[in-house]
Amino acid sequence: YEAIAEPKAARRRSRHAQNNNFSYFCSTMISRKSSAEVIEACRIEEVVGDFVRLRRSGSGMLGLCPFHNEKSPSFNVTPSKNMFKCFGCGKGGDSVAFIMEHENLSFAEAIRYLAGRYRIELVETVATAEQFEERQLVDSLYVVNDFARSHFQQQLFETDEGKSVGLSYFRHRGLTEQTIREFGLGYAAESWDGLVSHAKSVGHDIEMFKKLGLTKDGTRDFFRARAMFPIQSMSGKVIGFGGRVLTKDAQTAKYINSPESDIYTKSKTLYGIFQARTTIRKLDECILTEGYMDVISLHQAGIQNAVASSGTSLTTDQIRMIKRLSPNIKILYDGDPAGIKAALRGLDMVLAEDMNVRIALLPVGEDPDSYVQKVGAEGFRTYLAEHSADFILFKTQVLAKDAGDDPIKRAGLIREIVSSIALIPDTIKRAVYVRDCATMLKIEEAALYSEINKILLKTLEDKRRDKERKQDRETEADDTLLPEKEAPTVRHTSVGHEIQERDVARILVLFGGEKMDADQPLTLAGAVLASIQDVMDNFDNALYSHIAKLTLEMLQKEIAITPEVFLKHAEPEVSKFAFEVAFSPFQYSENWEKMHDIFLRNQPKPDLNFKNDALQAVRRFKLRKLDRMSTENQKTIADTEKSGDIETLIRLLKVQQKINAASIEIAKQLGTVVTKG
Repeated sequence: YEAIAEPKAARRRSRHAQNNNFSYFCSTMISRKSSAEVIEACRIEEVVGDFVRLRRSGSGMLGLCPFHNEKSPSFNVTPSKNMFKCFGCGKGGDSVAFIMEHENLSFAEAIRYLAGRYRIELVETVATAEQFEERQLVDSLYVVNDFARSHFQQQLFETDEGKSVGLSYFRHRGLTEQTIREFGLGYAAESWDGLVSHAKSVGHDIEMFKKLGLTKDGTRDFFRARAMFPIQSMSGKVIGFGGRVLTKDAQTAKYINSPESDIYTKSKTLYGIFQARTTIRKLDECILTEGYMDVISLHQAGIQNAVASSGTSLTTDQIRMIKRLSPNIKILYDGDPAGIKAALRGLDMVLAEDMNVRIALLPVGEDPDSYVQKVGAEGFRTYLAEHSADFILFKTQVLAKDAGDDPIKRAGLIREIVSSIALIPDTIKRAVYVRDCATMLKIEEAALYSEINKILLKTLEDKRRDKERKQDRETEADDTLLPEKEAPTVRHTSVGHEIQERDVARILVLFGGEKMDADQPLTLAGAVLASIQDVMDNFDNALYSHIAKLTLEMLQKEIAITPEVFLKHAEPEVSKFAFEVAFSPFQYSENWEKMHDIFLRNQPKPDLNFKNDALQAVRRFKLRKLDRMSTENQKTIADTEKSGDIETLIRLLKVQQKINAASIEIAKQLGTVVTKG
């Protein structure tokens, strides 16, 4: 980017080159070959593992879903299929789909991100005007923030004001140039419009700067005369900024942050999470501090699993972000009375998320930044190891000391402790705390359990009442939609039929291309569709019917039927269904064989049993449809008897005989009994 002191001619050349570079970046499209190369190179466990702590579970991996709030893991990653699936919220896909969803990126930007991760050079072509406009809308906010970051860093290193004020400040705080550049630190000049003027000079849309809060009116900068701290997402994208004032002005806030925007929500952000995520997973622990400099100084000292809540009270979203990387969190506070109160306040929500919480109080007058620079990395680690305590036990000790022998205060203390223990979802962990706290407080465990049970019962009752109120509101809302004086219509859902239809669709998607016999050309899809051709038009569910017809169309066009065809289908509903059935929650764990020498003895493993699976699915499907045909035909017979049409009646009775015979035959094959007919 252009320097302030650059001659006018050089500035024009720089501006022209930058405009060309920016235009090229925004108006190119990635070739299909490059996209395929990136997708092929991706390993789903590596891509997801950058954001979610995964553990082995049979042949797959499990973790906490990053797309919805959950306490028990339902997020599945299957390396053999190179896909993920959450059975809680339903989201699923490959590496590209994960990055698009997690980072709110377009397909092209997700490919670029993954290409960078796997060091793949992309081949790009010129995009159409429509493609350019669509991508520009998606990417513009990130592009603008990255432009601002570069501007602030250029001001820091390349201007006299930045060097004398901003760079001097960072060096005075003990930061090296390598650390400054690694965290993207910068300086906002004292001038009213340094950033805005620079943006206008290179052709940026100032409206985007307004959306991000970098300017309010389009003429003046929001950040002025401040040390700048870019705030990054877990993937490293700049989503906002924090600015520290460097002038002595009592009326000016010491720190200000970017206002919230479409890409920045303060309560859902942790400073330093991008730099710390790998080490948090590796060490299986996160250190939580309060400020930007705490994180940066610890990181520079080699303690690289630290993040900051950026001066806000800890939120549930921040806790869950940490929990996806590790269930263990160590929170640092000042050792003065205010720090102790802060340690006791608001941490119950961490327990409710089933986190293992430890508290460390630093020496009075010290914060992580100052203390690590005073004692060094090893001294800091040693201090934390010796002075950190489990949160519940810490809280018990502090409150017990404060209560002394006062019976009223001790009663209040017990209620405080019990209210925290009751939040812990894990019953075994809860029992351990009850035992330890009972010993410390010199009180019977039964008394603590009695109080805990009262709290748990009240919580359950509150949830029940909330559920009932919600149901009542929904019922009232439904009633208001009914016509006046008209009785509510009872809707009969064909759940049983849809279950069988889903099973047929599942078989076609997962095993449609498999051969029925090794020496025969007939595929499973061909056999299934031939068996159900007489009831093909009787599907209740439109999606399952559509999948059957899509499969038939592929057979007719001699297109290879593979799960990938459905997984990558252009129709979202088809691909979503394929992802759902590709990730069965009932997987056969290889550990039964490897560790316990236990095998499936009645049938092959599910993946090898598709032939029998398909035959059974078709039989169940046809039996349901024949049952319906029988019911409808018998009704027609009854109506025909009343009309006296003997010829039609004889024909219908013959049809009924055929339906009954077919039903009995299929029932024998299934080992069931037909009771109607």
